[in-house]
Amino acid sequence: MSPLCSDERRALLDLARRAILEAIHHERVLDFPAPTGALASPSCAFVTLHRGGRLCGCIGQVGPPEPLAATVVRCAIAAATKDPRFQPMRADELADLEIEVSVLSAFEPILPEAIEVGRHGLVVARREQRGVLLPQVAAEHGWTGERFLQETCAKAGMELDAWKDPATSLLAFTAEVFSEVELATRRHEQAG
Repeated sequence: MSPLCSDERRALLDLARRAILEAIHHERVLDFPAPTGALASPSCAFVTLHRGGRLCGCIGQVGPPEPLAATVVRCAIAAATKDPRFQPMRADELADLEIEVSVLSAFEPILPEAIEVGRHGLVVARREQRGVLLPQVAAEHGWTGERFLQETCAKAGMELDAWKDPATSLLAFTAEVFSEVELATRRHEQAG
């Protein structure tokens, strides 16, 4: 998929915010018009939520892909209300909510030595177990490629060196990552 233009990015962030507001205030799924263009392309994505610079939800859909707009709406609601690591968001927490969207490329097999920290996201899978980590996670933590592999295995509930097992699939992807904070900063710089 081609990179999204700033209007498409803004539209996805707006959809995510509206979906979260609708889910929390009215306990229903946002009804939105059928998407067109890039927003109608089947795509996998993650929605990451922060409050005060701290993670408060992150849920993704890695398959089967739906239209990008629908994927973002579904993931935004789930990140706000169903991430098992956090309590569901409350209405009084929405004012300082920051939304980030990661649109994923296709998954491709990768050799461990070809992993580029900060560029590649990883999927490790063995039988029913699967772990996924976004490219920005390894970069934010300053991990090496091997540590990134170990952490992805841990996320899957596997032993840390499961990536060495020939029965374990190792896939990589890239992500187009954008956030409300980033778009607001760009707008402010352009206006100034």
